[in-house]
Amino acid sequence: MTPVSPVTKTARQAQIAGILTQTAIRSQDELSELLAERGVRVTQATLSRDLEELGAVRLRGPDGALVYALPDEPGGPGSRPGGLPGGLSTLLGSRGGAAKLAAAAGAQPGAGQPADRDASGRLARIAAEFLLSAEASANLVVLRTPAGAAQFLASAVDHAAWSSILGTVAGDDTVLVIARDPAGGDALAAEFLRRAERRR
Repeated sequence: MTPVSPVTKTARQAQIAGILTQTAIRSQDELSELLAERGVRVTQATLSRDLEELGAVRLRGPDGALVYALPDEPGGPGSRPGGLPGGLSTLLGSRGGAAKLAAAAGAQPGAGQPADRDASGRLARIAAEFLLSAEASANLVVLRTPAGAAQFLASAVDHAAWSSILGTVAGDDTVLVIARDPAGGDALAAEFLRRAERRR
C-alpha cells in the first residue's frame, strides 16, 4: 500500500497523542523531531497550540525530569482528538446520538437525501474532522478515523455518490472504499485528502 497521510489538525494531533502515550517527551523540540521523523512538519506555535488543545501537561517523571503527559479522562482535556466531548462511542450510544453527531459535522438531520453539492460539502466537513489517514492499493482505499467515526464517514461518502466509487465497507475506525477504476485508488485517496485539507 502507498501510505498517504493528511496534514489535518486531527491527524497531526493523533500523531502527537500517540507519541506522548508511548514516549517520555521532555521538550517541544524533542516532540517536533519525532513528528518530523513521521513526516509531520510543524511550527513551534502550532505545536504549542496542539498541546494545549490536547490538554497536555508537564508532570515530573520517575527520574525527576518534567515530561509531557495526557490526562486519561475520555472526552475531557487531553482526550484523543476527534472533536466531540464524551467520545464518539458515548455520543453514538446516547439517545439521539446520530442526530448529535450529524449536527456536530454540520449536517441537516431529517433533511432527506441531500443534493450533490450539499453532500459533497458535508463529506468535506466530515473528512476534515475525522480523517486521520488514507492509504491506497490498486482500486482500494483504506481511510482511518478515530474510534467510532468510520460508519459516519462511510455514510457521507455513500451520500456524496461519486461515480468513481463502487461502494464502502465500514468498521469501527476504518473505512474500505472501492474505486470503480482498477488502478484508481491513489487518485481517490488523494481526492479525500484534498477535500479534507480544503476545509481546514
